[in-house]
Amino acid sequence: MGKRSRQRQKNQNSGRDDRDNAGWGAGYADIVKENKLFEHYYKEQGLVPEGEFEQFMQAMREPLPATIRITGYKSHAKEILHCLKDKYFKDIQEVEIDGQKMEAPQPLSWYPDEQAWHTNMSRKVIRKSPLLEKFHQFLVSETESGNISRQEAVSMIPPLLLKIESYHKILDMCAAPGSKTAQLIEMLHADMDVPFPEGFVIANDVDNKRCYLLVHQAKRLNSPCIMVVNHDASCIPLLKIDSEGKKDILFYDRILCDVPCSGDGTMRKNIDVWKKWTTSNSLHLHGLQMRIAVRGVEQLAVGGRMVYSTCSLNPIEDEAVIAALLEKSEGALELADSSADLPGLKWMPGVTSWKLMTKEGQWYPTWADVPSSRHTQIRPTMFPPTDPEKLASMHLERCMRILPHHQNTGGFFVAVLVKKAPMPWNKRYPKVRKDVSSVSENQAGGPPAALSPTDAPCLPERAEEEEGEAEGPEGIVEDVPKGASLAQESTAKREGVCGPPPNKKMKIFGYKEDPFVFLTEDDPVFTSIQSFYDISPDFPKVNVLTRTHEGKKRHLYMVSKELRNVLLNNSERLKVINTGVKVWSRNSDGEEFGCAFRLAQEGIYTLQPYIRSRIIRVSVEDIKVLLTQENPFLSKLEHDAHAQAKKTVMGSIVLKYIPNPNNPAEPQCPIQLCGWRGKTSIRAFVPRNERFHYLRMLGVEVFRDKQGLGQKQRDAGKEVKEDVEGEVGKDAQEEGAMENEEELDLEAGDENGSPQPKMDSGKQASS
Repeated sequence: MGKRSRQRQKNQNSGRDDRDNAGWGAGYADIVKENKLFEHYYKEQGLVPEGEFEQFMQAMREPLPATIRITGYKSHAKEILHCLKDKYFKDIQEVEIDGQKMEAPQPLSWYPDEQAWHTNMSRKVIRKSPLLEKFHQFLVSETESGNISRQEAVSMIPPLLLKIESYHKILDMCAAPGSKTAQLIEMLHADMDVPFPEGFVIANDVDNKRCYLLVHQAKRLNSPCIMVVNHDASCIPLLKIDSEGKKDILFYDRILCDVPCSGDGTMRKNIDVWKKWTTSNSLHLHGLQMRIAVRGVEQLAVGGRMVYSTCSLNPIEDEAVIAALLEKSEGALELADSSADLPGLKWMPGVTSWKLMTKEGQWYPTWADVPSSRHTQIRPTMFPPTDPEKLASMHLERCMRILPHHQNTGGFFVAVLVKKAPMPWNKRYPKVRKDVSSVSENQAGGPPAALSPTDAPCLPERAEEEEGEAEGPEGIVEDVPKGASLAQESTAKREGVCGPPPNKKMKIFGYKEDPFVFLTEDDPVFTSIQSFYDISPDFPKVNVLTRTHEGKKRHLYMVSKELRNVLLNNSERLKVINTGVKVWSRNSDGEEFGCAFRLAQEGIYTLQPYIRSRIIRVSVEDIKVLLTQENPFLSKLEHDAHAQAKKTVMGSIVLKYIPNPNNPAEPQCPIQLCGWRGKTSIRAFVPRNERFHYLRMLGVEVFRDKQGLGQKQRDAGKEVKEDVEGEVGKDAQEEGAMENEEELDLEAGDENGSPQPKMDSGKQASS
């Protein structure tokens, strides 16, 4: 037995060695990129233009090009683009690998302002040359700082089609891993001069663990307008808010409905799909996709837009869901024409006819052809409408299908829906539903169902929407038999079949989250903060929260006024994973200087407009000194900054750089850093990757060897590169221990309250 096990292990190891020593892509040698059922299915459906099917299949077998997106809302976006184009892209053009010249990355023609780029180079190729390795380190560092996102090209399309403004209330129903959510946040903050946009993003995901990945993505952007929640999207609860002194229902202006799908559009990067693909995947998912989409349009405000998208090419998951949704809506929904919204993007119009195939290869052109034995797996909504007039009025050709061979991307489907009126099932049985609503509300201890939302033109919709949580996964009332008695409905509701949650504590799955506790305006914490930082009178103190009811407050976070409204009114029905941006951290050493809280770099751009003292104006040379030396003496600063620092008492400070338009060689965007004024020295409290980011903007070469370690350089005369490596070496041991925690976005801040911070990645209000 032992001999056999050793022999098996030897064989496995030899196989792995062969794979490791082979060329790029050899790790997938066992997966053959062939699936006859897939080819047969898509040939029959006729989704690919005639004569292009071989190109389509060839493109599906090619690896997907890497794409990056520059964070659009940050004022540093132009500086990063300038750095990419003038430095790294020029270097890439001069590199030869295996006798071939590298192609420089190209901008995506349809993405605004050259903010998205794609390249055919793989990671392995990037690491073959020191020049390309520098480029790779640049990408990794800027990604962790939130200035660049590595995101698939087609994944960038849905947020663009939502046409977001800063005042929009946005719901992302299936948000993890969070690249689209990050785009939504960027669009809210298009104007950097507004620290608190009126709008917000509520990002939801059903998977508790993936919610923390979502938090990690969203928190790189340091926004006070994002909330991450953990619910099943098909029955996500309706939220209440205070509006003009009364309770109202929250309807969203924009909803992103990027539903779970079979993923056959991702075959170029998810190679497992080749062997796992079968038509039964889409049959199993169709019902869930329908329920999520229906729940989305129920919570959409009249006049709002919802984008439905999948990374599948299958009509059962795409046009079939849209057609069924339009049919159920009875004119309340309309497909928007988005053909002119993204000039330069190549796409195929949606189809109006398709067939259904089982995994055994049997075709069913219509619902009438399906035998009764299969009625549980195959549903009538999976087929196109049979009425030609109704089908034509749906304008399914306005849907957009992106094929991989047209612009060297993944496969994708997207449709834009506009809500013209309340959904019809919300007013089908107004009297019955209203009576049931009042009974159910009394059971749940909720408010009466007489209030009218701002966007609902009729009372029956209000009565139904008030009971949004009461609906089943689809929220459809039309399936209720006409003769159903009130008592029967009430009983069904009590049993949890279709009713608001009972008046008991919600079950918590996954990690137990710390509470979100808002401070009052007269909280004693503000006394020292107000005087020490000279906070302006218009500072919204009530928007500050902490994560504990008892004991000392370790960190203070800020949210926007609108998110505070949502949090206060929905604490029982909403499982919040994370919200807020950290603005202050407790520092016990600071008490002797007048304030126990130091500023946090994550929230400095949110908080700084309200701070009127302890601001030191610095120059480019000052920033270089502060970011490359560990504890420089005050005398190392230039004359102006030195004079300001001498007048400032010890404690936390803001280091502010204001660009000079007459000197284009210097960065043309404002820079704000948190710092600490010591007895004779001064230092910047900035996470490592942000240090690298600012140094690159100032034209300083930042490059680490493969180990990422360097000797600590205390001599100020050493060159900048060595100083930066010294900083990395200083924190390498801490960061190695924290690496896994950072994956889950756990707090890695100043644990013992000392004024010397750990070099965390700017994590915020997560547990």
